[in-house]
Amino acid sequence: MPQHQIYMQRCLELAALGAGHVSPNPMVGAIIVHEDRIIGEGYHRRYGEAHAEVNAVNMVINNHANYADLMQNSTIYVSLEPCAHHGKTPPCADLIIRHRIPKVVVGCRDPFPQVDGKGIEKLLAAGIEVTVGVLEKECRWLNRRFFTRVQMHRPYIILKWAQTANGFFAPADGSQHWITGPESRKLVHQWRAEEDAILVGKNTVLADNPQLNTRYAEGKSPKRVVVDRRLELSSDLNIFDQTVETLIFNEIKTDIEGKIKYIALEDFDRYVPQYMMYQLYLQDIQSVIIEGGARTLNSFIKAGLWDEARILTGPDALTNGIPAPNISGANRGQYPVGVDRLQVYYNQPKS
Repeated sequence: MPQHQIYMQRCLELAALGAGHVSPNPMVGAIIVHEDRIIGEGYHRRYGEAHAEVNAVNMVINNHANYADLMQNSTIYVSLEPCAHHGKTPPCADLIIRHRIPKVVVGCRDPFPQVDGKGIEKLLAAGIEVTVGVLEKECRWLNRRFFTRVQMHRPYIILKWAQTANGFFAPADGSQHWITGPESRKLVHQWRAEEDAILVGKNTVLADNPQLNTRYAEGKSPKRVVVDRRLELSSDLNIFDQTVETLIFNEIKTDIEGKIKYIALEDFDRYVPQYMMYQLYLQDIQSVIIEGGARTLNSFIKAGLWDEARILTGPDALTNGIPAPNISGANRGQYPVGVDRLQVYYNQPKS
């Protein structure tokens, strides 16, 4: 593997450590290499805090008395184009220029309009040698949530459901019935910790009274999103416990009550999934995992409005019940999870 790719792979490993903490910013990793030796590395740890390049530069400064000479003879590798604008932190392109780092290797360009090539242009104008596109596919994939939100004006959408071995989603009466084992439940809670929001329909709340949190995993609980057209859910249900921001899509009112935010949609008969996703985009929600029920999931599948589907199949069967959703896409493999199996699909939009 060429040397550039080896170092960029390390950037990706570092960047991934920010998962679940940096949204709506992208995950970014950076390393500084001097004479084939890494002398500094960093990643974007938390939204609003220092970017990857800053942390890598600070590591060099803190560990080497001759840091200025070292950086003037080094290469900095960054998985995403250094920013060129003042946001919550100063521009990282300016930081690189100030420390006179002569070479920059970038994984992929940043699609955010205030960056999108401007960071690269600023570096080039300062006489810095810039290489772009090292492990570009992998760098874009790591930040697929960020790219989706910026380029498509909606969150990255993950569909998730469990089904029996013979293809049923739930008993015919819609009552609660555990299909999968404890390993799958822990995995689902870990997934929740990695996304910004979790969405369910009114019937799921009525059947399960879910908390929609991450009590079986480490990490923050996602924002809760509930579809309750006529505001029929009782206020004593778990989703109204004020422990996390909760958005209620309905057709009656727009209001805020503590951490409960009611958002009225003008038209609840057409394009509801699209309208909801645009509202989540406006709320800076970068990703959402949709956990049901079957009607809600099918509405997104029918609209072609999904990016990834994670289907857990348990070993047991039901004699009858609600059929599980049917989906087609790029099959990315099947994996064992305890006694269950996980199937993953990715959407392939029509060109």
